[in-house]
Amino acid sequence: MSKKEKRNFSAEQKTKIVLELMESELTIAQLSKKYEITGKTIQNWKKQFLENASLAFEPAKVVSEYKSEIKELKAENDELAKALGKATVERDWAVGKLNSLDIPNKRDLVDSKLDKISMARQCELLKISRSMMYYKPKIMSIYNKRIIDRIDEIYTANPDYGYRYIYHHLIEDGFNIGRDRTLKYMNIMGLEAIFPKKKKDVSIGNKSHKIYPYLLEPYWKSSNGNRSVYVPRSNEVWSGDITYVRTPNGFMYMAAIIDWHSKAILSYKLSNCMDSSLVTTILQEALAKYPAPLIFNSDQGSQYTGSEHINILKTHGVKISMNGKGRSIDNIAIERFFRTLKYNCIFINEFNNILELKEVISEYVNKYNNKRFHSSIGYKKPMNVYLEALKNAA
Repeated sequence: MSKKEKRNFSAEQKTKIVLELMESELTIAQLSKKYEITGKTIQNWKKQFLENASLAFEPAKVVSEYKSEIKELKAENDELAKALGKATVERDWAVGKLNSLDIPNKRDLVDSKLDKISMARQCELLKISRSMMYYKPKIMSIYNKRIIDRIDEIYTANPDYGYRYIYHHLIEDGFNIGRDRTLKYMNIMGLEAIFPKKKKDVSIGNKSHKIYPYLLEPYWKSSNGNRSVYVPRSNEVWSGDITYVRTPNGFMYMAAIIDWHSKAILSYKLSNCMDSSLVTTILQEALAKYPAPLIFNSDQGSQYTGSEHINILKTHGVKISMNGKGRSIDNIAIERFFRTLKYNCIFINEFNNILELKEVISEYVNKYNNKRFHSSIGYKKPMNVYLEALKNAA
């Protein structure tokens, strides 16, 4: 059997797929199957599109412009080229507009015939290893894609299965796979059994981002060996988090913001992508509707430690707090909301499409905020408590 040829997508095709991802009700899994490409590739295209669509999806244009500039420099007299100097040549060559290109596109820019800048220096300026010039990426085999699809099917039918059960199911189905690889694929897909246990963070950290200290310890109290948390006023502490929502067609991701005193959900959003725009959008929506809190707490995921989210909080004078690493209990208010949402809404319903999922979650959040009594606030309704506090503070 011959190897499947690598597909090449034009700038127009990439743009079409990204727009379909952003505007449609399809999950990444569905789009991956539709276009026969990985979900990671689609997410990378979306990131490039949001940063600079015309640049990211038209690398040929950038290369053409650059090589045209080089020809013009060569056509000029030697005295002008010398006056520009080596630093100017390098600066013009490695202009900031190239930074958003991915590695394959950066490789295309390296010119082995360029006499003013060596290949090694070109790679250094583009921040790629010279070995990447000879690297050929591995494409996931059809067999491994079949395994991932089967894991998806098994988990959809049995959301209480951990990796050991799914491993034995795969062996019974005739797949040649070990426990470790089963766990690896489930981690890549964000799958875990739904029974209560220590939470595995959905979001992934970025080691280059600053991690802020946890500021909520003063609100925690111990009594008879038990710890509990109490925030005395609304709008004193908000927190945000992301959770995955399983559907028959793949994953959706839900981000939400909660007020710790009233337990009101101030903003939320469902998306087929777990990128920084998911959390920045709901933060901006909450700040547009309500006064800024004193403290905002989150986990150490890159969506929250990234500059976009951090800068919004700093602009509004909000103190930034983050969970200890692997300590989801530090963000207990939003964790409890997500657990309640999943057990009282998501796990007991079947959704034929994403639109149905969004409608059911919208109805539940409205019920939770405005109709459901909450024991921790004296059997009152969360949004009533929150809005009353804002009225009294005015």
